[in-house]
Formats: sequence, structure tokens, C-alpha cells
Amino acid sequence: MEQKTESKSFISELEMKLAQELRDCVRVIMNAAESKKATDIVAVRVADKTIIADWFVFMSGTSAIHVKSICDEIEDKAAEARLELRRREGYSEGRWIVLDYSNILVHIFHPEEREYYNVERLWMDETTEVMKIED
Repeated sequence: MEQKTESKSFISELEMKLAQELRDCVRVIMNAAESKKATDIVAVRVADKTIIADWFVFMSGTSAIHVKSICDEIEDKAAEARLELRRREGYSEGRWIVLDYSNILVHIFHPEEREYYNVERLWMDETTEVMKIED
């Protein structure tokens, strides 16, 4: 019986450590976006709502060129942090770019697309864990 308790404790500690490492990766992405003057940066924990990812990170740029610049910076800083980019969509248009880092999906919006689609509302409620750049 004591061995099961120790195993559960070890798993719990490991889960907590992995969750914190993932939060740190989200923070790397958020800081990269902030360094390129992205606006309204918010990370939403969606692990309990979907199997697609654990976190979605949303932000806006002011123009297609700015959105691409934010994307480039995130890709650079994520690579330095050894995050593997699995897929990138929307770069050529620069209106809504999605970066897939497996457990983290990054959405970089042109303001008009972000307002029109309002994707965050689908994933957030009063119980949702949210990180903002000030946190």
C-alpha cells in the first residue's frame, strides 16, 4: 500500500513539473511576441476542453507585415528554447497565422480577423486558466 502512495506522489510531482515546463514554454512565446510589440497577448489553458493542445496563445499585430514579424520572432525564440514547430499555416497572407508546437497552438491575428472570428470566446469561461503578459 505504501508503495502505491509513493508512486502516486511521484507521478503527481512529475505531472506538476511537466505542467510548469509547459507554462515556461508558453511564457517564452509570449515574451517573444511582446518583444515585437504584439498586442492583447493572452494564453488560455485548454487541456481540459480539447485533445488538440494544452495551451492556445492569442495575440494581434497591426498589419500583415507586423503579424509576420511577430511570427518570425516567435519561431526564432521557440527554436532557441528547443520547441519543435510541427506546422505553420497562414504565413503568406499574414492575416491569421497558426503555429503548432504540439502542446501549444499560437494564433497571431490581424486585428480585423481577431475581432471577426473571436476565437478566444470558444475556449474561455470563468474556470479557465489564463496567463497574460503582465502575470
